[in-house]
Amino acid sequence: MKYDLVILGGGAAGFAAAMKANELNKKTLMINDNSDVEVGGTCVNVGCFPTKHMLYKADLIHKIKSNLFNGITANVKIEYEKIVEEKNKLVEDAREEKYKKVLSNLENVKFINGKAKFVDNHSIIVNGKRIYGEKFLIATGSKTFIPPIKGIEKVNYLTNKTALELKKIPEKLVVIGAGALGLEFAQMFSRFGSNVIIIEASEHIMGGIDSDFEKMMNIYFKKEGIKIKRNAKIMEVKENKIILENDEIIDFDEILLATGRIPNTKDLGLENTGIKLGKKYEIVVDEYYQAEKNIWAAGDVIGNPMLETVAAKEGFLAVNNMFLDEKKKIDYDIIPFAIFTDPQFASVGITENEAKKRKIKFKCNFVKIENLPKAIAIKDTRGAIRIVVDSNETIIGIQLLSPIAADIIHEATMIVKNKMKINEVIETVHVFPTLSEIIKLGAQDFKRDITKMSCCVE
Repeated sequence: MKYDLVILGGGAAGFAAAMKANELNKKTLMINDNSDVEVGGTCVNVGCFPTKHMLYKADLIHKIKSNLFNGITANVKIEYEKIVEEKNKLVEDAREEKYKKVLSNLENVKFINGKAKFVDNHSIIVNGKRIYGEKFLIATGSKTFIPPIKGIEKVNYLTNKTALELKKIPEKLVVIGAGALGLEFAQMFSRFGSNVIIIEASEHIMGGIDSDFEKMMNIYFKKEGIKIKRNAKIMEVKENKIILENDEIIDFDEILLATGRIPNTKDLGLENTGIKLGKKYEIVVDEYYQAEKNIWAAGDVIGNPMLETVAAKEGFLAVNNMFLDEKKKIDYDIIPFAIFTDPQFASVGITENEAKKRKIKFKCNFVKIENLPKAIAIKDTRGAIRIVVDSNETIIGIQLLSPIAADIIHEATMIVKNKMKINEVIETVHVFPTLSEIIKLGAQDFKRDITKMSCCVE
């Protein structure tokens, strides 16, 4: 059997590629190993979709318990098994509606459940059958990186996948890693009732973002009772104990590995092709996602940034480029990302640190949300905004720590993408009062003393 396109992987990149190939009337085969992650990939099954559902519930619990407003008192009862059951039902429904039904409506696309392995550049073996393709797209995603910690293989550690399958809340949870996933899960389980300690090997949390935001997040986590141990080297994991370099012993009921992700390139038979791998086992591609003469790759399997929307865009462009030869690519500088803690952190464009590395002439500011009327009204003034501008006052980057920052960042993305200047943002009328006004307030800070302004001033 020969196909115009064979897609390895059924996640965001694979689906976007399949839909584009179907549109181009290309005979396409999609192969996904459902025993690893079901069709739909990480995001809908064990990633963004279920975790954000759980984070929202944890946030709701926290707000009820906090009793922020005078005249309102409430109690909360947590039945964790029912919380997980609802999450599972939402995932099943989303997988069925957004992936399985979509796939069944692609008349030029056939699906096979199985693990594929390259025989050579032009054929693969799956379920004992040899299949030929004119072109291939590798979109096999990524998995949790298991760090080389002594004794780690002897404990039943959790990953983002298995942590979502827990039937009860652990009393003592240790999270190894203080990146986006580690912080999100730590805060989520803490708000559900766990006693949480985060262990981070480096000096920084949040992947080393600008230090002003990092300091603020440290304060917020500390106030919630979440302990963060930085510069902490784990010597051994033994039974239900973690032994640190300074001989400190930390007890745990569950241990969650949030130590980053590694591309799924193992056992694909890539040694039978001309494909090259990078230092982190990612597939090396050119700027148009081509790895070999007739093989392309997209999504997490080609390395950072490992984001669902980026994977989908890469998969779409890879098929576009392979069949239409249009040579389209992504400008990664204008890709937004977010960390779904509370408050959320979101960023787009060039940060202050990156501007320094690139030796760009720039200036930037740092405006706390305590100056924002909507934040004052809802009694949540945690966070700040930083706007980075070049020598022409063109906005080249915006970083935001605030409630719903992941939603607000899209306005920032359009600003950076369209190379808007400070005055253009100031002159844009916003709805009052809203949290998104923080972007306008951040722009106004370059021109005047915002602490001496009344509301709604241009």
